[in-house]
Amino acid sequence: MKQLWWFRFVLFLSFLLTGFAQTTPNTTAIPTQLPGRDAILVGTDWYPEQWPESRWEEDLRLMEAANIKVVRLAEFAWSSMEPSEGHYDFNWLDRAINLAAKHRIASVVGTPTGGPPAWLTQQHPDTLRIDENGRRAVHGNRAHGSVNSPVYRDYCRKIAEAMAVHFGHNPNVVGWQIDNEYGYALMSFDDYTRKQFQDWLQSKYKTLDNLNTLWTSTYWSQTYDRWDQIPIPVGDSNNPGLVLEWRRFVTDTWNDYQKNQIDVIRAHADPRQFVTGNFMGFFDGFDHYKISEPLTFASWDDYVGTGHVDPFSNGLTHDLTRGFKRSNFWVIETQPGAVNWAGVNNFLNRGEVRAMAWQAIAHGADDVSYWQWRSALNGQEEYHGTLVGPDGTPVPLYDEIAQIGREFSSVQDLFRGTTVVSQVALLHSYDSRWAIQFQKHNDKYDDVGLLKSYYTSLRKLTDSVDVISPYAPLDHYKLVVAPDLNVLPKDLADHLLEYVRNGGFLVLGPRSGMKDDSNGLLPQRQPGYLGEALGGRVEQYYALEKDFPLSGAWGDGQVKVWAEQLKTLAPNAEVLMKYGPSNGWLDGKPAAITRTYGKGRITYIGAVLDDKLMATAGEWMIKNSAVTRAPIATPDGVEVSRRSGDGKQVFLLINFTQENRNVTLPRPMKLLLTGKEGSAVNLPPYGVEVFVEGK
Repeated sequence: MKQLWWFRFVLFLSFLLTGFAQTTPNTTAIPTQLPGRDAILVGTDWYPEQWPESRWEEDLRLMEAANIKVVRLAEFAWSSMEPSEGHYDFNWLDRAINLAAKHRIASVVGTPTGGPPAWLTQQHPDTLRIDENGRRAVHGNRAHGSVNSPVYRDYCRKIAEAMAVHFGHNPNVVGWQIDNEYGYALMSFDDYTRKQFQDWLQSKYKTLDNLNTLWTSTYWSQTYDRWDQIPIPVGDSNNPGLVLEWRRFVTDTWNDYQKNQIDVIRAHADPRQFVTGNFMGFFDGFDHYKISEPLTFASWDDYVGTGHVDPFSNGLTHDLTRGFKRSNFWVIETQPGAVNWAGVNNFLNRGEVRAMAWQAIAHGADDVSYWQWRSALNGQEEYHGTLVGPDGTPVPLYDEIAQIGREFSSVQDLFRGTTVVSQVALLHSYDSRWAIQFQKHNDKYDDVGLLKSYYTSLRKLTDSVDVISPYAPLDHYKLVVAPDLNVLPKDLADHLLEYVRNGGFLVLGPRSGMKDDSNGLLPQRQPGYLGEALGGRVEQYYALEKDFPLSGAWGDGQVKVWAEQLKTLAPNAEVLMKYGPSNGWLDGKPAAITRTYGKGRITYIGAVLDDKLMATAGEWMIKNSAVTRAPIATPDGVEVSRRSGDGKQVFLLINFTQENRNVTLPRPMKLLLTGKEGSAVNLPPYGVEVFVEGK
């Protein structure tokens, strides 16, 4: 009888496994999509250590009812996991993770190194960060540890390793987040950090003669004859080479700090467990392309703060994050209605949170997680938005999150194996941003604002735009735009020239090709090493006190903030735009020129254009580069997006206005969220619709 029972059990188990294998889709694996789970997820941040264990079951029941599929936890629980040095207590976290799994909720574990415990900072006060004014941080905030301190790094490695040994094979833990919002407080300005920086410079430059030459240190008698003379740049009056190298050193420091934890996690954790870090959009404290390299995928924290979502700004930041590793990403934190840190902590409108969630998915996110589930009853973020109130019952927004969860679950199979595929790329360089911000020359010059102006004009005409490093592969893009590629060394110029020679369409914006790799002026006129191929150059640049007119192939409009006087040097270089009456120097001079080169074309726009001209310039770029336009025309305020893969194309329409919007489809479609079918879509305020072509 026992043998017959065992045979029947094995046969039943085999049937289950066979059935599972037959119903599991054969798709391309994407690291952001969890095998065996939903392809697009709703999550939240849960801090069980802040509540009695008797409360956990009800929290998780409410999460499951809202179709929340993942929780992030433990990233600020160091004192709960290691209450005293070397004494680890993970039992409570085991119970929380296992209870979450009972409610079909996976767990992402955060390393708690953004908030060291009091016993550590009191025993080792040298681990506390020192600010630019020489003041040491005090315990009781966050990010008060010094990432440069070898003692602090040792403790960070130990807690990360202990966690990895304990949770690295837990089937309910799907991934790891390292620290929290890297760079919240960037560096410690102490003697040890200064010595590290000097050693870093010596390793890079090899000799002081080399450094002095590249930094032109004879200026203001800055010449160094010992490495230990080199300071940390503080304030506004520093050598540009010193400033740029400090930013690169900060990048390498944070990368090494991150690696210190990643290495021990990967040594002990299952390969299936991902590793990510939560970034902060256009924060420029370090080069995110380098920081993202060792991660499985990038994540970011999407907060509006005061006001309401700007779909172009928010979409641009999604696309920036997707571009860090040129792959799908997670929104691992976003605001549940309101925040606590803005000038006015207004609540997002009804439906706006849902529109934001679907926009994240449309731009390549596979998870949208809300910070946080329930606010602690005390602490610095008491007023921040939540999904349940201090009494533990749902707040009004809970129902909107539950709607998002239901919708994600209902269509999630369509998104499996899909990603965003773009024909247009915007080049985004941290070196250039740092160089321009240090020497703006016009305090109204906004490098991110300029990037957004190009993005907005192009995104209105296409269903996706990539935002990538200038060194990324470019061969599959029909159009590549570099709004202000200020730092343009020869190796990067060669990379761009190869793209153009092979048939690419390259557009450069103002301030391009001015600086070398050490933040020094190139001996050539702008655009530096690209000038010969352009068949033209910049004669002079001008910071503008007021707007001036310009006109030409893109119509009439205004130049704002910045203008460059261009000159053609090749007979086939074509003038596209000219300045009108202005400061006398610019009158009648070229503002934009273009030239064919190899199989492709280079265009230089030497002015910051107003919105009207930027729109027509975008039309010109799309038409002449043969970029496929968005297949669905949409009215103002409605965004169309597309994700492709696994033999299908998934389209999303999102209305970001507070009015009804109608969209005509090219043919009748089944509308998956409303269940209707037709060739027209009526989108209510903040309305969303999804439809698919292919499978």
